[in-house]
Amino acid sequence: MTTIALTGGTGFVGTRLIALALEAGHQVRALTRRPQAEREHIAWVRGDLSDTAALAELCEGAGAVIHVAGVVNAPDRAGFAAGNIDGTRGMLEAARAQGVHRFVHVSSLAAREPGLSAYGWSKAEGDALVMASGLDWSIVRPPAIYGPGDLEMLELFRLAKKGLALMPRGGRISLIEVGDLGRLLLALATTDGCNQILDADDGTETGWSHQQFAAAIGTALGKRVASFALPRTLLMAGAHLDRLVRGGKAKLTPDRVAYFCHEDWVVDAARRPPANLWTPQVETPAGLAATAAWYRQQGLL
Repeated sequence: MTTIALTGGTGFVGTRLIALALEAGHQVRALTRRPQAEREHIAWVRGDLSDTAALAELCEGAGAVIHVAGVVNAPDRAGFAAGNIDGTRGMLEAARAQGVHRFVHVSSLAAREPGLSAYGWSKAEGDALVMASGLDWSIVRPPAIYGPGDLEMLELFRLAKKGLALMPRGGRISLIEVGDLGRLLLALATTDGCNQILDADDGTETGWSHQQFAAAIGTALGKRVASFALPRTLLMAGAHLDRLVRGGKAKLTPDRVAYFCHEDWVVDAARRPPANLWTPQVETPAGLAATAAWYRQQGLL
């Protein structure tokens, strides 16, 4: 049993990770900005990534840190830097000060192309801090994450329900189900010595074309989907319109378009985790079906 200090515990990935950690018999100490209902084996620590005292309390006595929290959508470069660079620096400093040597960091495939977007740049800078930390570190760069509880892909499912898919032109992506990602993070938090960047996915060797992914969502919904590949200029115009209409709640932003339109978001096979540490358990068609079922249960589809 390990006490895990967790950031991002109230988000999509963190919520699933807590459930898996408790199933495995671990104690969890999780950072939260808002009051949370008391739960057995979870200690909630009020604060955020800029709160030095809260981060110290979070890390005190922990056997490992899993740093999930990060900014995926911000109005400018400074917003990404605050969440993904300064926040990571604060967690590393707290871990060192409290004698926590094992640090598992959730990055993104976008970090391998830092010149494409402010998001990718900020994640790459955060990764550099982890690698220079002197801790026993592991960096996981997941591709597109989906699964029950995810709201980022909801609009794709809603469009597919209408028989439509609007995708970038060309390119391929990798996918990972949230439970599979959580199992990898736990394995790394309880395993000595890694100090490497890992890419993890569903095991599909060459990834998925956007059209294949759209068709798989359609299958999960029992719908035939017509895919339309949109040029970058049209997607960028849509991003500006989304920002005008929904402001800070916009899902499609110019920064996201910048990396969505990149042609290669398939994981590096050489960086997949060793099989004796972790292998994916959820095949994507089954995972998408479970995600669609969750959306229906929540009245979202």
